[in-house]
Amino acid sequence: MTSPAILILLAFGLGLAGWLAARSRAWAFQRARRRRLHSLPSYHGWYVALWAAVPALIFAAIWVAIMPQLVIGRVLADPAAATLPAFGIQRDAMLAEAMAVAQGEAFGVFNRGAAPLVEPFRQALGLFGGIGLAVTAIIGFAGGAFGFLRLRPDFTARTRVERAVMALLLLASLVAIVTTVGIVVSLLFETLRFFGMVSPIDFLFGTHWAPDPMSAADQSERFGAIPLFWGTIVIGAVIAMLVAIPLGLMSAIYLTQYASPTTRKWMKPLLEILAGVPTVVYGYFAALTVAPAVRDFGQSLGIASASSESALAAGLVMGVMIIPFVSSMADDSIAAVPQAMRDGSLAMGATTSETIRRVLIPAALPGIVAGVMLAVSRAIGETMIVVMAAGAAARLTANPFESMTTVTFQIVAMLTGEGSFDHPATLSAFALGMVLFVVTLALNFIALRVVKRYREAYE
Repeated sequence: MTSPAILILLAFGLGLAGWLAARSRAWAFQRARRRRLHSLPSYHGWYVALWAAVPALIFAAIWVAIMPQLVIGRVLADPAAATLPAFGIQRDAMLAEAMAVAQGEAFGVFNRGAAPLVEPFRQALGLFGGIGLAVTAIIGFAGGAFGFLRLRPDFTARTRVERAVMALLLLASLVAIVTTVGIVVSLLFETLRFFGMVSPIDFLFGTHWAPDPMSAADQSERFGAIPLFWGTIVIGAVIAMLVAIPLGLMSAIYLTQYASPTTRKWMKPLLEILAGVPTVVYGYFAALTVAPAVRDFGQSLGIASASSESALAAGLVMGVMIIPFVSSMADDSIAAVPQAMRDGSLAMGATTSETIRRVLIPAALPGIVAGVMLAVSRAIGETMIVVMAAGAAARLTANPFESMTTVTFQIVAMLTGEGSFDHPATLSAFALGMVLFVVTLALNFIALRVVKRYREAYE
């Protein structure tokens, strides 16, 4: 079988050949006419290379996508496939075993009924692999020849190549937009299915969360998501922020205003290492070290319900994890404030602390708000620390020493179970994801408004 890598290498090889040929032809034009070309020879080369490689790559991608279905269709038309079951998992398993052996990925089949299909698979793979290779070569050669024949001394190769690059950059910029649209559409479709089974009022304002993926009975009263929203806010947006914002902001102020260059050189990378620690490591730290300490502290205060799985333990560790998000953005924003504003404040008799409070922080507020919002989004979306330190209990309580759970943890729990995707328990994960998406989007809008307001005031 012709692998996708061979088709890709063939396309790039044809592009390289076109680049070399077109570049040589452009140099020949320049030597013959003894005057400068409209575009450099390298642009002529890139023009032909694009015509040779891009159509071939497009065809290769399409062919790799449709080739497995063509191969299976040809094998099923072979007399050796007459004994296969008409439908079902067993039929698919036999076809997969035979294809794996034909491709050299397996040494033999477990099902004897798949053995006669190995040779038809080899023939079909060879046939369609050869077709793909030949057509890719033909398309690449035809595209390269088309571009090569258009070359002339006054040909605007640079303009055309730059337009092609602009189109490529536009497509790259559209990836994020298309991805976001796809996420929203998929979430919205499944959320509407869920709300067709469970009332949105019960879901958004109910206070009891205990779905049963194995039950077929109506469970509308068991899908109250208020405890999940409460746990998410308490852990990710309150406790974690009470840790991250003061520590992150104060560390940024120290590093930019008080630390010596040597101290800053060493402390800033050490602080940012926190962002590179895997979340599972934070989870272990929270479960094995912080959570028992928080429990003992709560019991020493006379709180009998203090648990080894608590919102406070998860929030504290989560706050430490997101300190670099606040610190880095605040550091960059404070450092970007014009030196004239600092000097003017000090020249007016203000102390360093007054300059920081009344000049630097307000002027750097857009960047600080951006860092805080980034940290909030990171905290709200965190799952591993919650799993290992906060527990799975959907509890509506104001006691941070008790266990709580979050939206992200329940999304994972609902999608990794054995329930059907037609069951409301599984579909509830999409509704939770939609709510989380809307909340995050609203927070971003608020942050943009704050940034815009203060940026207009200080620019």
